[in-house]
Amino acid sequence: MSVRRITALYGVLVGLFVVVLCRLYLAASNTGYAARAAGQSSVTLSMPARRGTFYDCQGLPLTGLQTGWYALCLPGESSYVRLYDAATPAGQAALYQRRNAAAPFLLEVSRDVSALGVYAYPSVRRYCQAPLCQHLIGYLDGEGRGVAGLEAALDRQLAGSGSRDTITCEVTGQGRLVEGTQPLYTRAGFEGADVQLTISRPVQRAVEAVAAQTMTSGCILVLDVDTAQVRASVSLPGYDPDYVAASLDQPGSPLLDRTLAAYAVGSVFKPVLAAAAIEAGLDGLVVECPGYTMVDGQVFRCASGTAHGTVDLAAALEQSCNGYFIRLGQQLGAERVLEAARAVGFGQHTPVAGSLQGAAGELPALETLEASGQLANFSFGQGQLLATPLQVAAMMNTIAAGGVCRTPSFVLAVLDGESGEVVESGAIPAARQVFSARTAQRLQQLLTGVVAEGTGRQGAPIHGSAAGKTGTAQTGQFTAEGEEKMNLWFAGFCPAEDPRYAVVVLQDGQTDPVCSSARIFAQVCEALWLLEQE
Repeated sequence: MSVRRITALYGVLVGLFVVVLCRLYLAASNTGYAARAAGQSSVTLSMPARRGTFYDCQGLPLTGLQTGWYALCLPGESSYVRLYDAATPAGQAALYQRRNAAAPFLLEVSRDVSALGVYAYPSVRRYCQAPLCQHLIGYLDGEGRGVAGLEAALDRQLAGSGSRDTITCEVTGQGRLVEGTQPLYTRAGFEGADVQLTISRPVQRAVEAVAAQTMTSGCILVLDVDTAQVRASVSLPGYDPDYVAASLDQPGSPLLDRTLAAYAVGSVFKPVLAAAAIEAGLDGLVVECPGYTMVDGQVFRCASGTAHGTVDLAAALEQSCNGYFIRLGQQLGAERVLEAARAVGFGQHTPVAGSLQGAAGELPALETLEASGQLANFSFGQGQLLATPLQVAAMMNTIAAGGVCRTPSFVLAVLDGESGEVVESGAIPAARQVFSARTAQRLQQLLTGVVAEGTGRQGAPIHGSAAGKTGTAQTGQFTAEGEEKMNLWFAGFCPAEDPRYAVVVLQDGQTDPVCSSARIFAQVCEALWLLEQE
């Protein structure tokens, strides 16, 4: 090889060496490359967003009762084998999908797995295995935002800034921890709020237990008579707030909060007419009931066509005589009956919190009631009348509270998430005297007779006393066999002589219930009595 060729080759090699040196210099001095290099060696993982807690009226937690756990999964450490049995169903799927991941990740597990040689971190589990007030409180989406119930209505306060605790790992290029380092756990400050509800956790648990044993579809409400604060709110069927998707296509509408939905009410509406009649001095009406009533050629029957004979107001309530209340409605007139219904809250939305509210239901227009048949139907709770269990509870609470009507309330206060101090007090419903204390006392006596002598005898608890009214409402819906589904109600209060709680039971869309609504009411009253003995 000639000297010239050797010199040229040497020059090329020197040139290439210079190019490599320049590239190395540029790479070393480029801050972007440096930042990316740092990012590859430091991995920060976020725990679920922190969120305010719901408390009951005594300060007992309704959410966050159990501790959950998250495990730190590191590449190449057999996480799949060690953690599969401890992972939640969703976690098992995630573990399988990421079994060959090249970077650390967090996995939700069912217990503390630190004994397995795995880094584990406690986290408040939002809902316990038997969640409390699941329909009222609602649930979250996959990002931790409120979707339904109070979780959605108070999402801004509960979420605050959406702060998250973090875990920072120094890792090698293979995603493993750098030798001699440990994950760094950083706790974030919480700027959100807690919420104190009017719910009583012992009462809620007791009523949920009664409902689970006696009904398949319906709801139960318990109100404190003096304040109209809701102590228990139960709706069935239930759902798992951690796995809502599993309930989306289930029969029975498990995601529906029945306490806030409108239904045909039937005879639990009759005390409204009774109150209006007593106030107007028309309670002396006496009617002969042959089991049916003719109104302008239309036939309206009592339940099962039962002939009640000569009935006054007391007997009509005790036997739930439709014919009597049709005649009473005619004497009162449509305008007076409508006014009495509106006075106790029918036909109006019931605020719960934020944008969450109970349905307004439906009251027929005055023009509609000019038709004699429509007024007849309305007078015993049928026709176009629709109401929520919450509205029925407010009506019965008004009778128990001496004629003072208060809108039921659910929220006592919004609390600072760190200090627990009251940030905002819940609205105190205005009290309205809608009928006299004398009228209320008379109604209390009449409804006590319904339980003692009438159709509500199954509503009598073993201990103490109770008063109330039965109701069976046609729905216009039928089974495949042609049997009509009914809404079965019982609304009342206990004790009868000194009312402390107003209680409403609804079983919706029933043909053959496991237990009568009156008997369920009695069991709720019994549970309330037992709680007061503790």
